[in-house]
Amino acid sequence: MSKKSIGEEAAIKLAGSKWWEGLGPREIAEFQLNTAELCMPFDLFHKAVEEAIGRPVYTHEFGVNYDGLVAEFYGDQPAPTFDQILAMIPVDKRVLVVRT
Repeated sequence: MSKKSIGEEAAIKLAGSKWWEGLGPREIAEFQLNTAELCMPFDLFHKAVEEAIGRPVYTHEFGVNYDGLVAEFYGDQPAPTFDQILAMIPVDKRVLVVRT
């Protein structure tokens, strides 16, 4: 999937306008998923994507599975399993804490 670039200056101006206020999570997620520059605080984008697709989204998924998130958003592929999400992290970068 190809994201549309609006340019850094336009993205900063758009973010300052708080364009997302009054919109639902699906509208927010769709706009930002399709725009190359981040046009809002990342935490709001993250929350909108989670609400739009109906599951927790781990931060690393935005970097290593962006196209998968977009495909899931549009219903073109199912959500990955937890094991698949974990496997997206390189083995040498995985640190797990298990409470017993």
